[in-house]
Amino acid sequence: MIWLVLCVLSTAVTARTVSRVIIDPGHGGRDKGAHRGKVYEKNLALSVAKRVERLLKDRGMPVTMTRRSDVYLSLNDRAVIANRYPNAVFVSIHFNAHTSTRYHGVETYYFGEQGKRLAAHIHLRLLSRLKLKNRQTRQRKDLAVLNKTRCPAVLVECGYISNHYERKRCLSSSYQDNCARAIVDGIMAYKNFPVRK
Repeated sequence: MIWLVLCVLSTAVTARTVSRVIIDPGHGGRDKGAHRGKVYEKNLALSVAKRVERLLKDRGMPVTMTRRSDVYLSLNDRAVIANRYPNAVFVSIHFNAHTSTRYHGVETYYFGEQGKRLAAHIHLRLLSRLKLKNRQTRQRKDLAVLNKTRCPAVLVECGYISNHYERKRCLSSSYQDNCARAIVDGIMAYKNFPVRK
């Protein structure tokens, strides 16, 4: 009897089907994003995105980058790229800023139930690796890269470049590596998390 129950459970639980990851480095070209002095969000986002791409490919996961260089892409163009692929997940990479220098930490935005689950996996690992203030995960229905994307989609804010201490960290190679590893670990945890069929 126990053997029969185990057999039933083993066929009823499986990993999610994720056949591709769309990595979206925020901003680009004439759209610098947040900036302080010569530190531009668009450059930090692309640097982390390329690290994410490399790590995912090392794990055998197909990756599509919305941009690979300092070019401008509209928000709609980014969603169009993501919507070409079935069974994909979409991760947009950003760095934050505020008029007040006291703001710091990481936050992750999502849209939809599967986006919420993907965000939770990534956010937890960002907190663990970066040791920054937890600014939580939140649903954002107003962000085009999330609400126009049909697959599970999240937008990750990897730190505040308006905060002097955090900006110095964001510029370091080790910090960017940790951001990338946290994002990749979160994606793979989402993919492999058991779901009932």
